[in-house]
Amino acid sequence: MSFSHLGLSDKVIAAVDSAGYKTPTPVQDQAIPHVLARRDVLGIAQTGTGKTAAFVLPMLTMLEKGRARARMPRTLILEPTRELAAQVVEQFEKYGKNHKLSVALIIGGVSFGDQDAKLVRGVDVLIATPGRLLDHSERGRLLLSGVELLVIDEADRMLDMGFIPDIERIGKLVPFTRQTLFFTATMPPEIQRIADNFLHNPVRVEVSKPATAATTITQLQVATGRDPADKRETLRNLIRSADDFKNAIVFCNRKREVALLHRSLQRHKFNAVALHGDLDQSARTAALDAFRTGEAKLLIASDVAARGLDIPAVSHIFNFDVPHHPDDYIHRIGRTGRAGLTGIAITIVTPADGKSVAAIERLTGQPIPWMGEPAASEPRESRPPQGERSHGGRGRGGRGRGERSHGERNHGERPAHAEAQPHRRQPQPHQDKEPARAAKPRSEQPRLQQPRPRREHAEESDGSHLPAFLLRPVTLKA
Repeated sequence: MSFSHLGLSDKVIAAVDSAGYKTPTPVQDQAIPHVLARRDVLGIAQTGTGKTAAFVLPMLTMLEKGRARARMPRTLILEPTRELAAQVVEQFEKYGKNHKLSVALIIGGVSFGDQDAKLVRGVDVLIATPGRLLDHSERGRLLLSGVELLVIDEADRMLDMGFIPDIERIGKLVPFTRQTLFFTATMPPEIQRIADNFLHNPVRVEVSKPATAATTITQLQVATGRDPADKRETLRNLIRSADDFKNAIVFCNRKREVALLHRSLQRHKFNAVALHGDLDQSARTAALDAFRTGEAKLLIASDVAARGLDIPAVSHIFNFDVPHHPDDYIHRIGRTGRAGLTGIAITIVTPADGKSVAAIERLTGQPIPWMGEPAASEPRESRPPQGERSHGGRGRGGRGRGERSHGERNHGERPAHAEAQPHRRQPQPHQDKEPARAAKPRSEQPRLQQPRPRREHAEESDGSHLPAFLLRPVTLKA
């Protein structure tokens, strides 16, 4: 079936043809006719299946009639991150080139003045992140009473980022009679509750089971040591030996790990850029542009890049850290194998990651094959008690002097968690004569450690604040 059978306008079909698309994806084929029929839609589909075009194309057709009014957008699209919001703007520019629609992007990191100027002129399509949208609304610079169509995209990501209260507030500001399109890749119970509140007799469009990966992605896992320097060396070896390597996104769990790994790869002459939530908007946009254009071959990112980013022809995904939540794994590896292309997703697994990998395999319903030998699980009884962690030169919560120098000598860099520590004083010669003193039971410790009875007696006798030595009796010689 072609796009001409879905009920889209001639202008939209011409733009789709010029973009090189001939056949709609399953989610587009099922969702677009219901959107054009003014029905609420609950769309559940894995990433990379064309969910964005499933609501952009019918919206363009519906917006050909009517005009926008100042500060009252006709349609509203909510996205969890700035990158996803900017990506939707690009879709409207690509498919709406035959239309004269006004599109506004309301996100953080941009001045209120520029955004307010666009709202004053009136917008047909308002694309926003929840926080900045509420900022404009609370200032009285934006009215949502004219919204005819509300789109909530990547709803499960909204839940992960804590935006559900904001979404509920926005839902009270838009008209009750609006049409709502609700798209998500996974369907946890909380998302089902929100969907029941927002949607009225919706059409359920489900083109794949929730939390499944595309069949075009080859999933693998590789074992490594628990030391961060070992993990970085494993990643470098995987990149150098990867088959058909074009580019890759490397995911880390924490923003600090993103920065450390980025600097490490640059020291080893890899062309890499970083993307995480602490960067300002200009730096985030520059990093994505460099990766999209091929100027940078590696994008080191946190989960801010895991949801919905449409970066074409990503050949590899590397999970430097196993994600804490199994759903994040589905979204991470969904950045490759898109639009019918094949991709490879490799997860670096330490001995402590066994439970997280097992949770991912339970969610996807299939085991992840190993590259080489599988990682040995870390038995609990092998971990030394907290009071004994100083054995072998380790300090409490730190690394031993010999172990750290070994990592620096073999890998040419400090472990990521080895912070700068103050200089430790070398033990004095007389301290080595009795090394077992600290290990004696409390009952065998010298009596000098017990409280002195003379001081207790002095404090109880008269309550004087004078030191005990001043209260001792003095014998005078004749």
